[in-house]
Amino acid sequence: MPGSATDRRRRRFPAVLLIALAMALAALGTPSFATSARTGTPAGVHAAAPAADASLPCDLYAAGGTPCVTAHATTRALFAAYNGPLYQIQRSSDHSYRDVGVLAAGGYADAASQVSFCAGTSCTITKIYDQTAKHNDMPISWGGYWKGPGPNGSDVGADAMALPVTAGGHQVFGVKVTPGVGYRLDHASGVPTGSQPEGIYMVTSSNYTNQWCCFDYGSGENSHTDTGNATMNAIYWGNACWFNGCTGSGPWVEADLENGMFHTNTGSNKDPNNPGVHYPFVSAWLKNNGTSNFTLKYGNGSGGGLTTTFSGPLPNGYSPMKVDSSVLLGTGGDNSPNGVGEFFEGAITAGYPSGATENAVQAAITAANYGSGSGSGTTGAVHAVGAAKCLDVPGASTTAGTQPQIWDCNGAVNQTWTATASHQLTVYSGSSQLCLDAYDKGTSPGTKVITWPCNGQTNQQWNLSANGTVTSAQSGLCLDVTGAATANGSLVQLWTCNGGSNQKWSLS
Repeated sequence: MPGSATDRRRRRFPAVLLIALAMALAALGTPSFATSARTGTPAGVHAAAPAADASLPCDLYAAGGTPCVTAHATTRALFAAYNGPLYQIQRSSDHSYRDVGVLAAGGYADAASQVSFCAGTSCTITKIYDQTAKHNDMPISWGGYWKGPGPNGSDVGADAMALPVTAGGHQVFGVKVTPGVGYRLDHASGVPTGSQPEGIYMVTSSNYTNQWCCFDYGSGENSHTDTGNATMNAIYWGNACWFNGCTGSGPWVEADLENGMFHTNTGSNKDPNNPGVHYPFVSAWLKNNGTSNFTLKYGNGSGGGLTTTFSGPLPNGYSPMKVDSSVLLGTGGDNSPNGVGEFFEGAITAGYPSGATENAVQAAITAANYGSGSGSGTTGAVHAVGAAKCLDVPGASTTAGTQPQIWDCNGAVNQTWTATASHQLTVYSGSSQLCLDAYDKGTSPGTKVITWPCNGQTNQQWNLSANGTVTSAQSGLCLDVTGAATANGSLVQLWTCNGGSNQKWSLS
C-alpha cells in the first residue's frame, strides 16, 4: 500500500460459583445433546444454556452473565448443545456449495466432509456461521473504502484447505487470512453498540502475522469507512506498532478502536516483559466497558492461564465509545485489507466478562487440545537421539527441494512434524505444507532427503519403528544424519541401516 502520511492516516493503522461448577463439569467432558437452534429445536438454547451444560466457551460466558452474541469457529462447536453448520465452502470445479458441520453436538468439525468435497479441486470458505440463536453469520465482505481483490472491490474468501490443524485429535481446518480475505456482517443482531460493554476472544497463531492493517476480529462500522475515533472495538493481532516506540517486535494483542491499534491507553507497548507473543496457538482477549476501561490479555492456546498486558482507561477522545454493529474478521473497519493471520474460533459477548469467566473459557480452549498437522497421526518434534537436536527445515524455507538439517530444538513450526496415517512426515514451513521426500525417488545410500509438496508417492512414505529408526518405505534405507555429525546445520540423507545413534529418532 502507499506509504505517505495521508495514506497512513486514512488506513487507520489505525456468578463465580457458576463458573466453578462449569469448569468442574468441563473436566468431566462434553454432554451429548442433539438440539440445535439452526435445525428447528427450541430457540435461545445457546444464549441461555443452563450451568449444567457449561463445558464450552459460550456456555461458560452465559454462566458468567455475559452471553455470547456471536460465536464463530471452523474447528468446533462453542456450545455443548450446538449441532448445526460451522462454515460454508464452495468448490471451483462446479461452483457448488457445502455446509461443514460438527461430528456430534458440541463436537469438532466434520473435516472429512470438506476433504472429500474438495478432492481434485480447490475450495473457498464463503461463510462462517454464527452458533448463537441470533444467526450473525459472516459472509465474504462486500469491500469498503479500501477495495478488496474480488468482484466490484469486494473481499475474497479464504482457501478452505490452506490451514489444516488438529483439535481434540481430529483433523480440522482454520481460516487462513491472506491480504484481501475478509468476512463481515453489517447490522448484526444483539451485539453491543455505542458505549455498551463488550467482550471478545479469539484463537489465532503467531505462525503467520505481519505489521499491516488489519487482522481484526470484533465490531466495526456498518459503512465500511472510517467514521472516527471510538467507532470500533476489535482485537487486532499482529506486529503493528502504530504509535511507534514499542518494546520488541511482536506479535501482540492490541485493541483496534479506530484510527489506531492500541497496546495501552497511550498507544504503544513499553513493557519489557511483552516483546511479543510466540505460540502456535494464541488466545487473544479484549474487553471494553465503553466509558472507563479496556483490558487486553493473551494466553497459550495449548495450556496455562492468561496474562494481562493492559487494563486501564480508554485513550483520550475515546470515551464514551461509539461502536457500530458490523461484525468483522480479517480486515479493518474501513476494509483495510493487508493484514494476515490465522483464525480458529472466537466470540463476542454482551457485557463485560469477569476475570473468572475468562479464566474458565481459557481452560475450555486449552482442553480443545489444538495441534499442528493433518490430524492423521502424532504431531511434534522429531528428535535426533544421538545429537539431542531436532529435525529442522533450514530458515523455515518454503522452497521445494530444501534439505532438512538438525538444529537446537526450539519448538518452532519448521520443527513440528506430523506422522500421518498414510506414512507421510509433513511439516509446515512458512505457510506451506511439505512432505519429507527421498530426492528423485533415489534408493541408494547417500540419497538426499528433502522437503517437497506432498504427492502420495512411495518416496514420501516412511516407517517409524519401535527401535527409533525412520526408514523409507520405498528403499528400506534409514534416515541418517550425514557423517554421524552432531553440530547444528548437519544435513540428513538416506543410508544403509546400521544401528548407529545418528539413525535413531523419536517423535514427541
